[in-house]
Amino acid sequence: MVDYEVTVYTANRTAATTFNNVFLKLVGTNGESERKRLLSLRGPSAFVRGAVASFTVSYPTSLGKLVLVELDKKPLFLFPEDSWFPAKVEVKSPDGEIYNFPVYRWISDSKVHRFREGTALKGFEDSHQLGRYSREQELKQRQKDYCWDVYVEGIPHCIKADGPLSLPAEVRFSFTKQTEFLFTKITGLAELKLKGLVDNKTNWTNIDDIDRVFWFKQTDISGTDNLHKVNPTKLLPVTDKMVFPDGCCSLAEEIKKGNIFLCDYKQMDGVKTNTINDEKQYLMAPLVLLHKTPDDKLMPIAIQLKQKPAEDNPIFLPSDSEYDWLMAKIFVRSADFSEHQLNVHLLRTHLLAEVFAVSLLRNVPMVHPLHKLLIPHTRYTLQINFLARNRLISEEGVFTKFSASGGEGMITILRRSLSSVTYSSLCVPEDIAERGVKDVPNFYYRDDALRLWDTINRFVRGILTYYYKTDAEVQQDSELQKWILDIFEHGFLSQPCPGISLLLKTGTNPHPLTDLDEQAVIDNRPPPTKKGEATEETMLKTLPDVNTTVQGMAIMWLLSQQSSDFAPLGQYSEDHFSEETPRQMIANFQKELAALSAAIKERNKTLEVPYTYLDPEEVENSVAI
Repeated sequence: MVDYEVTVYTANRTAATTFNNVFLKLVGTNGESERKRLLSLRGPSAFVRGAVASFTVSYPTSLGKLVLVELDKKPLFLFPEDSWFPAKVEVKSPDGEIYNFPVYRWISDSKVHRFREGTALKGFEDSHQLGRYSREQELKQRQKDYCWDVYVEGIPHCIKADGPLSLPAEVRFSFTKQTEFLFTKITGLAELKLKGLVDNKTNWTNIDDIDRVFWFKQTDISGTDNLHKVNPTKLLPVTDKMVFPDGCCSLAEEIKKGNIFLCDYKQMDGVKTNTINDEKQYLMAPLVLLHKTPDDKLMPIAIQLKQKPAEDNPIFLPSDSEYDWLMAKIFVRSADFSEHQLNVHLLRTHLLAEVFAVSLLRNVPMVHPLHKLLIPHTRYTLQINFLARNRLISEEGVFTKFSASGGEGMITILRRSLSSVTYSSLCVPEDIAERGVKDVPNFYYRDDALRLWDTINRFVRGILTYYYKTDAEVQQDSELQKWILDIFEHGFLSQPCPGISLLLKTGTNPHPLTDLDEQAVIDNRPPPTKKGEATEETMLKTLPDVNTTVQGMAIMWLLSQQSSDFAPLGQYSEDHFSEETPRQMIANFQKELAALSAAIKERNKTLEVPYTYLDPEEVENSVAI
């Protein structure tokens, strides 16, 4: 008889314990062991949360190279069937070789579950017959568990689910996450000291009241997502006298020097707006001209609230009256809120991350290196997106009810935004270069994003080049090709978007708290058509009603709260890779992220308002909130 030393690790997470009988079978290239009940001197505590239990499995002859383990459990007479979350199984063979079998899955039934040895294998490398069969069966089941659905035509597809509990257990919130997330908007209203204002449908009456409500506000947005270096004169007909009344500069010369930039919110043009508290809302598609000053500040110098120049579409300037200029900036901020929340945040972060995740789970088995690389970056994404569709953007959702661009307008903006997505716009270095903002001063998003992108890119390239030695191997990998094709079909709706590639950055989640600041700006009065008519009173009537403001602030507050089981970028609680080389690459990745975090913290000591949003310690591993 030969002995195999088996160690079973139960995950250290809430409710991971099982008191059921656990059975195991070893499968190798030379045979299979008998299915054996795992008995321990520890008795029922062998498989409690965080337990590490050892067993001996004997067989008359060597099983050869171990390929997989089979696990199942049966309820005891006194105990009902429960759910168990094993982390991994480790086996030491008679010749001293150590085999690791990552699990990290809920086992909630009495079925047999197969888990492959941890060495990553692409499909064409899987030579063992039972291994191939296990791979095929896993994907067959996953195709049933993870089905595509169409939420609204013209936007990325999503997972089909009737509710959070209908999602597969492996992608649901943990007990901790679920418990914390049960806080409601009322929690946010109480925390922000706004509970008494939730039913107040009147206008704000003075600036001081608004200032008191925004006691927590952030002020540094450090750049905008659609800032471009351009020659704007055809879109926004300004003259030297208008933008440089003191004669300090020439517009033509400043354009040549690369000091003139434009923010163009054309995606908002003609969008049907919402009705809130029985009042029609207004959303402009402004053009904003900015100038890089000699002291390295990027300052707005002209605002046109509609796309086409017209007599009733004046160009507002800093030299106008205080309230004319302030009103123009308010309408710009409102447009920027819709652009950021719907295009950058909802579409490019949440919806596309879900597509990458569902495609991965449908097409790529656990033993594949791509699955091992990406699975930590899908954590909670499917459930948080289901909740967003149900509670935020549905017919009764908060965004629909309290945002100027909610409802039909939201879908229009999402469709336009998806049609304008290019591969280069999803890649930070190319996007920065194409927009001509590589030299914009004090642009901390750019500075931190480029360094973070470079760190992630080196890590991902290292992992992939370890497993794929040639382009031919990539082309030969049918599972990877199916993953890409599914993303192209269900994410980009088969629209031309060349160069779809591995985007780990899409699956991380920097949630800026500036959302809170922007939420106050939803316009419920028509834009000014003449100069010289704006007053503090007309400006206050332009702002959202009191209840609209506080409802929006409460949900933004709730969605900005960090969970206690927050997983920072690059920190992996699960060991999916068994080989030494990728494990060392992960360790190096973590060291580089720590160094970047330290550099950002050091830089922030010199800033009046620290820019923390892309500090790796603040960026979550996945889109999870």
